[in-house]
Amino acid sequence: MGLSEAPTGSGIGLRSPHVVEVLATRPAVAWLEVHAENYMGGGPAIRALEAIRRDYPVAIHGVGLSLGSADGLAAGHLERLATLVDRIEPVLVSDHLSWSTTGGTYLNHLLPLPYTEEALDVVCANAGRVQDRLGRRLLVENPSSYLRFEHSPIGEPEFLNELARRTGCGLLCDVNNVYVSGRNLGDDPAAYLDRLEPAAVEEIHLAGHAVNDADGRPIFIDDHGSRVAAEVWRLYAHALARFGPVPTLVEWDTDLPPLMVLLEEAATASAMLRATHDDHARAT
Repeated sequence: MGLSEAPTGSGIGLRSPHVVEVLATRPAVAWLEVHAENYMGGGPAIRALEAIRRDYPVAIHGVGLSLGSADGLAAGHLERLATLVDRIEPVLVSDHLSWSTTGGTYLNHLLPLPYTEEALDVVCANAGRVQDRLGRRLLVENPSSYLRFEHSPIGEPEFLNELARRTGCGLLCDVNNVYVSGRNLGDDPAAYLDRLEPAAVEEIHLAGHAVNDADGRPIFIDDHGSRVAAEVWRLYAHALARFGPVPTLVEWDTDLPPLMVLLEEAATASAMLRATHDDHARAT
């Protein structure tokens, strides 16, 4: 696969404690993904990423675009992202269906938005502006949810489908988020996947989650701090049956383990991807 082509197979999220080891050992992993905001300042970090980019396809995953902000996008942040994209030439660029800025204040959280026509107009306008500036497709990730707005008449999968239809953006389906949200809100995670438009899904994320106790009620937290749960692997199998062998990324952000643990998780995803590819080949 060329370094500028869409990735295939499974990759891992590259975090700074693992950069030196990746440069030294060049592990056998199909592709890597980094958080955009960690590389906007230049310096040694971006030079290390450029060295890695010479050997691996790299995707850029942002957390700061604030696509759901009614104030519009922060122009400076978008310009820094555009500079990074031009420099690294990533295979994929993505961010979240959330908001984090209001009145010029940045809030360090991926905050939820109601799924209304007004919110859809806002997200479409912002996603369109990002794509116009970058000159390429943006992928938008489904959030992990811990509450449901009283007035939210559009289902989340339908909201994402319409966003993709109107703007031409792609979807990043975070399977762990689907599972976490389903458990917290009492929804069926598999039914959620069945409502997404398969042609729009261009990337999948997997991660671990925690379960906290809230006055005797379990709350599922998307903390990216453990191996992928067995239930999420089963849901991933359902996603592959629905979407096909979509490039898959294993994330791990808290309690970061040795690099080999991430590679083991990616190998599990890779085996499932190969089986799905073989099934599709036999079907055709």
